[in-house]
Amino acid sequence: MILRTDLHIHSCLSPCADGDMTPCNIAAMAHLKGLDAVAVCDHNACFNARACTAAGERFGVLMVPGVEVTTAEEVHALCYFADIDSLEDFCALLQNRQPFVQNVPELFGEQAIYREDDVPGGVCQRWLGQPVSLTLRDTEEEALRRGGVLVPAHIDRPSMGLLGVLGFIPPELSARVMEVAGDAKLPPGYRATRSSDAHSLGNILENGFPLETGGHRLCDIIVKLKMQ
Repeated sequence: MILRTDLHIHSCLSPCADGDMTPCNIAAMAHLKGLDAVAVCDHNACFNARACTAAGERFGVLMVPGVEVTTAEEVHALCYFADIDSLEDFCALLQNRQPFVQNVPELFGEQAIYREDDVPGGVCQRWLGQPVSLTLRDTEEEALRRGGVLVPAHIDRPSMGLLGVLGFIPPELSARVMEVAGDAKLPPGYRATRSSDAHSLGNILENGFPLETGGHRLCDIIVKLKMQ
């Protein structure tokens, strides 16, 4: 089965995302753009994950539980999980490994939290744009421990991308799937995936990136990202 995917989208919880990136708006736009599965991967937190899952069910779009981690090296890494409980447990660790710095909405954005059906649920007071005190390898180990998978994000970008920051793929990293933003050529044994990194509704992928899986289930997507 080939799923049309966009596995890197930000909701309005991310300080850099538009305010109209609410769970229901994201799910509705994904449906209109012909997507089967998407992942809302906010920066270092997942407070909108359950609302996104409910919105996905409403619009017939599979929501993959995910988060975008800013590691200690200041590399962005996408972590995906087969269930929300595992994602939330992982994000609780991230919050414990990130210093509390008060968010300044005028500078960074409001970091809005939503409940089901886009009911406002407050704002996150901690500025989520900071790195956590976990290395890239530590982050991967913690994700794997919870049944998840790590995919380095936009590795060919000079800022926050694996190759842009480190200049190489660490050999101790078990990840074999890399998200690319441009035309980066990966070494043998690695596979590329593409997503929008959308911070606004219009940037969500049209028809998506094709991901061949064993079925239309979360576990199928996680297994595929681990095995490619």
